[in-house]
Amino acid sequence: MVFSRLFGKSVPPVAPPPREDAISEPNVTFDPRDEGVESPTDETWLARAHRVIVGGASTGSKRADRIYGAVADGPTHFIRASGCRVETTEGDQLVDCTMALGSVAIGYAEPQLTRAVIEALANGHVSGLSAAHEVEVAERLCGVIPCAEKVQFLKTGAEAMSAAIRIARAYTGRDTVIGCGYFGWHDWSADSDGVPDATQQQFRRVPFDDVNALERAVSDAGGGVAAIAIEPVIERLPSKEWIAAARRLCDAQGAVLIFDEIKTGFRLATGGYQQYAEIAPDLAAFGKAMANGYPLSAVCGHAALMDAAEKTWISSTLASEAGALAAAAAVLAWHERADLCAQLWTTGKDMREAVGAAIRASGVSGVTVDGIDPMWLLRFEDPERETAFLEAAVRNGVLFKRGAYNFAAIAHDEDALREIEAGASAAFVELRERDER
Repeated sequence: MVFSRLFGKSVPPVAPPPREDAISEPNVTFDPRDEGVESPTDETWLARAHRVIVGGASTGSKRADRIYGAVADGPTHFIRASGCRVETTEGDQLVDCTMALGSVAIGYAEPQLTRAVIEALANGHVSGLSAAHEVEVAERLCGVIPCAEKVQFLKTGAEAMSAAIRIARAYTGRDTVIGCGYFGWHDWSADSDGVPDATQQQFRRVPFDDVNALERAVSDAGGGVAAIAIEPVIERLPSKEWIAAARRLCDAQGAVLIFDEIKTGFRLATGGYQQYAEIAPDLAAFGKAMANGYPLSAVCGHAALMDAAEKTWISSTLASEAGALAAAAAVLAWHERADLCAQLWTTGKDMREAVGAAIRASGVSGVTVDGIDPMWLLRFEDPERETAFLEAAVRNGVLFKRGAYNFAAIAHDEDALREIEAGASAAFVELRERDER
């Protein structure tokens, strides 16, 4: 898929594939008349969460300060999600532009995916043997991901990237990793308390799209580079020179080129950035939209490299759990029958334009829309104004992500797009009036 193909014509909405089973449709209807869940105490859900959960949320990016800012005043928990809408514990309905941090590209509780998962669960989703779905999904991934000749499944993006690094080190017999991007919380790439200094010294971070910095890092490492790990899209598409330099340096050093495709896979193109840009890494990590939000990730790559995993130990008890694999199989069916990624580019463009129109109409300054269409960002010069906007947007029925990507889903239909523009417009007007006081 090339860039020009995505913008030269209107892309029709993606219709779901025909039903392939006779399982009764689950009750996933979103009824805005339903009431919120009542708290058994006078505490807010956030206060209750802080008493028993570290940081108030097990997913760091879903903590209140990461959603709204240091002084949070907005809903933090949901009781139902369907399509592109969530219902909060207070009973409010929001159009969700975060789509579970990009892990959902089709829609929440999509009926055909849900049926596939229910069937897998009904048949027993784990046993002492591997699920047959593991083989079937791996075969299909090898057919759509350019670098994939073999696959190993895990549960999270951080696990998949850690596995890729372990494989690269086992294959090369070297330790140093040069990286650019966010790869999760595991020790190999983390610069934080609790990570040994010796571990941190084996990872050298370079700026995005800086060829000179990348070349210097490789030169400084001498012959000890095991891998160059890149998140290929960071707020914008990279230059061709940047990716080509990474490929060239790995080839010259005998190092492994790794793409973190957790966000870009099944979104820019089915096979991720590598398919979109027609340049294949040696290894890649996929997750998030691959299973439409069900817990599944994969490390994949050339067979000779993947076989190096036999020298080490990479294993997860629930890696071949059949429910998430069934979801991935259903997602692959969507991508086989329709150009879902083209729809994500088109819908994301519409979302960006709706928010841009709201900014212009309100007359506010100090805020821009950045990123690429399938995964775009709101940029505020003033963090306090950003908090005020996000809280106002929620009051007007729209959930945006603070300081990170908003993601298109094919569930963002025309009604949702109108609500996004209306909610953003009202929130920006509130922000302007706040500025004028």
